[in-house]
Amino acid sequence: MAFKDYPKLTQGVQMLQRSLARGRLGHAYLFTGDQLDGLERFARTLAKTLNCQNPVKESGNAIDCCDECLSCRKIENLNHADIHWARPESKSRVVTVEQMRELMQQIQLKPTEAAIKVAVIAGADRLNAQAANAFLKTLEEPPANSVLILLSTEPSRILETILSRCLRLNFSGDGPRPLETAQAGWLGHFSSLAANEQKSLLGRYRLLDALLQELGEIRSQVDESLTARSPLEKYEEVEKDLREKWETELTAAIEAEYRRHRADLLLLVQWWLRDVWLHTLAAGGDLLKFPAIPGAETVARRITPRQARENLQTLENAQRLLHSNVQEALALEVCLLKLRF
Repeated sequence: MAFKDYPKLTQGVQMLQRSLARGRLGHAYLFTGDQLDGLERFARTLAKTLNCQNPVKESGNAIDCCDECLSCRKIENLNHADIHWARPESKSRVVTVEQMRELMQQIQLKPTEAAIKVAVIAGADRLNAQAANAFLKTLEEPPANSVLILLSTEPSRILETILSRCLRLNFSGDGPRPLETAQAGWLGHFSSLAANEQKSLLGRYRLLDALLQELGEIRSQVDESLTARSPLEKYEEVEKDLREKWETELTAAIEAEYRRHRADLLLLVQWWLRDVWLHTLAAGGDLLKFPAIPGAETVARRITPRQARENLQTLENAQRLLHSNVQEALALEVCLLKLRF
């Protein structure tokens, strides 16, 4: 996508394009928002704009990409030699110091084909302390003709020493949150189940079943997608040590990607609970994230504002627990049994 293709330009996009037009782009940015997938799209669009062969210009400077040239296509397909990515892939689902050292080495090299090298850290809140400290020197003194982009849905978990060295842009948007068709369908089903009378345990376990079924489908899709891209599928005859290394990396990558998608799904539920709370307060429709999702008003008529606020706290507690090694199904079961509908 190009910046012009976003349905509603957020304040973050507007600020980026003003900086681009003035030729005053920063060396390090922290992009924050509701979903990591969306933040990755913004990062790719910025990388494309900086290296586009036929950019849209203002005051002689590129402010958007054509999204069609060879450079744009390479960046979109994640195979550009000078656009580097780091994601949580270790067994503990963190961005490791080894990953950061490799990323810093790559960003220090002379560009192969790009005008400006770009390094993107997706899930910067998953940088462990050692990796964050190793990254500080590069963050303080980035190499010439390079841009560092950190992405996070939980910026409060990032070290202050990292935060203070980045220009922060929020891409959450001010209006209702756009939903993909599949997301809207699932959230509508979940909302409908919650809107039914929830006096029995059976009703709660229907909600839990809907959540676990969706998570099961997500895990299957992630497993299939990453396995298909693994070198294990391309090279059948390799040394045992190398095969074991690839298997370990694939297992870690699947778990990290699954947890990222799980966090996005729970964020949908969190925003829906926020709408329930706003309905209990008789808040204006402009504040709602999902005005087209039925069920929130029905639930709001049955509970108090205090109970709605406690629902949000209960889900937040469950999300924090899921960052640890707690059993997923148990944590979600306890959470759903505590919610007031």
